[in-house]
Amino acid sequence: MILSSVRAVVLDIEGTTGSASHVRDVLFPYARERFTDWLAAHRGEAPWTELMEEIRTCAGDPRLDEEGAVAALTAWSDQDVKVPPLKRIQGLVWAEGYAGSTLTGHVYDDVPGALARWRQAGIERYVYSSGSVTAQRDWFAHSGHGDLSGLLDGYFDLAGAGGKREPESYRAITRALGVPAHETVFFSDVGEELDAATAAGWRAVAVRRPGDPRGREVPGHPTVPALDDIQLHRRTRREEETRT
Repeated sequence: MILSSVRAVVLDIEGTTGSASHVRDVLFPYARERFTDWLAAHRGEAPWTELMEEIRTCAGDPRLDEEGAVAALTAWSDQDVKVPPLKRIQGLVWAEGYAGSTLTGHVYDDVPGALARWRQAGIERYVYSSGSVTAQRDWFAHSGHGDLSGLLDGYFDLAGAGGKREPESYRAITRALGVPAHETVFFSDVGEELDAATAAGWRAVAVRRPGDPRGREVPGHPTVPALDDIQLHRRTRREEETRT
């Protein structure tokens, strides 16, 4: 599969560039077990204060105490609710795990090579995930393939861009990048996210890794099993000259 006139790539993480089971079976439980300890260890600090305010706002209880905050975070984690305070504390807890070398970000084998090829081709490379920007940076900086952060140009999360199933989120990223929507390609394993991206004028490619229980195809979108199965190119010289 070949796509031309591409200036920017935006990548999902879970199920696309990294294993969904790693998130579900390793990262989520790791953070869940440490909500209480993290809040206690950082009580009164600026991140704690900001986080508590976010939790109270999302929970709809301005008087929620620390114990109640843990209960809310635990419930959101168990239900995989995509709310900013949960994503924030998960990222903070994981950051300590990465720093202590007890966590490693899972990245599929084809991803480093694809990022390097796109960089060589002059294509910008970004990540857009429901995980916090902090968590995204740590995932790629502490991957099983080493520090991949130099292959990425930036990160977007729910707090900065909005929900991944909302077209306006992709329009917001377009404004931030300064790249025309039709020259931006989004990779994700979730059909609703791909639908939202195309509604915002982006091009979209589904990624369904081998063994995914949802099947090998995403209805309505071209689907590849790995990033090796697609070639991306910037505008040709003739196209550049025509535009100028």
